[in-house]
Amino acid sequence: MLFSNEFSKIVIFSIFVFCLAILIIILSYFFSPSDPISQKLSSYECGFEPYEDSRNVFDIRFYLIAILFIIFDLEAIYLFPWSISISFLDFDGFFSMIDFILELLAGFFYAWQVRSLDWS
Repeated sequence: MLFSNEFSKIVIFSIFVFCLAILIIILSYFFSPSDPISQKLSSYECGFEPYEDSRNVFDIRFYLIAILFIIFDLEAIYLFPWSISISFLDFDGFFSMIDFILELLAGFFYAWQVRSLDWS
């Protein structure tokens, strides 16, 4: 009997959340402004018109910036856990991460030197 009492609370909460989500979707459909203007249909961060032929020439700089962002974002993924657990690491763990950071900095300075970070 105890299990059904706890389960009934979860079911009631799930029904309430589902009804609230449906209500919010319906209200936002009716009360949100729908004003298609030229700024909404203009090109955005990717640099090409959104409603043209899909076989247009695409500038390689967007891919370069995206790849560099992914590379330097991976540094942050490794850097945060390392900085938290640095007090538990021995010299090998410490210097292997320092080596990783130095190699990443060398790659950053190389990208800066060949001016791949400049947009124009």
